[in-house]
Amino acid sequence: MEQNTYITITRQYGSGGKEVSSIVAKKLDLRRYDRKIISLAAAEAGLTSNFDDLLDRSYNSPETCLGNLGDYAYERVPEHNRMYIEQAKVILAIAEKGSAVFLGRCADYILKEKPNTYSFFIYADDEFRTARSKDHYGNRTLKELDGEDKNRKRYYSYYTGQVWGDPKNYDLMINTSHISLETAADIIIKYVDLRQAAKAPVEE
Repeated sequence: MEQNTYITITRQYGSGGKEVSSIVAKKLDLRRYDRKIISLAAAEAGLTSNFDDLLDRSYNSPETCLGNLGDYAYERVPEHNRMYIEQAKVILAIAEKGSAVFLGRCADYILKEKPNTYSFFIYADDEFRTARSKDHYGNRTLKELDGEDKNRKRYYSYYTGQVWGDPKNYDLMINTSHISLETAADIIIKYVDLRQAAKAPVEE
């Protein structure tokens, strides 16, 4: 794998995407970043709250866009916008240090202009998500799982102007309903290897 390779994983709630990201990072011996980005961003923004509160507020995204943030003095930018700005800065700073795996936080959009960025969307059918919820998500109902995804869609749309889960925004969509999460991770790694091999110069 080439230096400065960035793998971003977006996932449907209950699909096992978080675990897939962990497996990918472990297999490639890369750093993996997910919610830790929120804490790092909050520290940069000077926000002090417990993590659960920061997590809840990090998904705030008003229905009405405030326009170009560059038109406002930083101290006048609403807190939810400040959190996104700082998260973007943290993600870009992490990327400068070398290859990494990113879970969520609009990393696919924030890093899309960087070479060697590969974005994946993990999803699953309702039966799989419901069954997985019993062991991993406190037996939450499908309606509750979909509610989490609704928040993610709103957040993603507000800050990127793109549609969360739209295949055009990702290199590959992976359905984990009928394959193991390790297999899903292997597919991601194989895809990156194939893409990078395809652009490598051919020796004569």
